[in-house]
Amino acid sequence: MIDNYRDFWDFYVQEHSQPLTRALHFVGTTLGLLLLAYFIWRGTWYYFPLSLVVGYAFAWFAHFVIEKNRPATFKYPLWSFISDYKMMWFMLTGRMAREVERVRAGR
Repeated sequence: MIDNYRDFWDFYVQEHSQPLTRALHFVGTTLGLLLLAYFIWRGTWYYFPLSLVVGYAFAWFAHFVIEKNRPATFKYPLWSFISDYKMMWFMLTGRMAREVERVRAGR
């Protein structure tokens, strides 16, 4: 059982070690956010669960097919949700590959 976010983040990074997994998370989360914005803009906010389905579909596919592991969302839903956006930020700022290497090296 992981009891602090710092340890969880290292676990999360390890579970997202493949670049394609991270890319699919990025695509799914981006599409989910765009759908959410669209639903709000159209006044059909009650469709917002579809934005979650889209986001998680890409991520879970990546875990089951590429990483061959169980999504951390099942056990740590809030930390996983937060970490997805942190990972996106690290990807956008060019720091995610370095973060994966840090975790692999055990630092």
